[in-house]
Amino acid sequence: MGQNNPPLTEGVYYILLSLYEPRHGYGIMQLTEELSNGRVRLGAGTIYGAIKTLIDRKWIVTFDEDGRKKEYIITGLGKSIIQSEIKRLHELYENGLQITKGEKS
Repeated sequence: MGQNNPPLTEGVYYILLSLYEPRHGYGIMQLTEELSNGRVRLGAGTIYGAIKTLIDRKWIVTFDEDGRKKEYIITGLGKSIIQSEIKRLHELYENGLQITKGEKS
């Protein structure tokens, strides 16, 4: 993530993580809830609005379409966005630990 990409929301972060394997919207909702131990629950409106935005940004693509169900998968660009976000979160975590433990002033 460069200067052009703001930090990801939790919802977008979990949607992108969910799509390392092809999934439809309901599968994304289920995995997000499971990964966050029930803390993050995405509604259908949130999921499908985010999916449209992520397709427009080319972070995900449609993988398969069977009738009304569409599956999506993350793209190489989407994976680079996730990797950058993980790096940013790791930096936040490390700085937080250093400050709160008095190791950095």
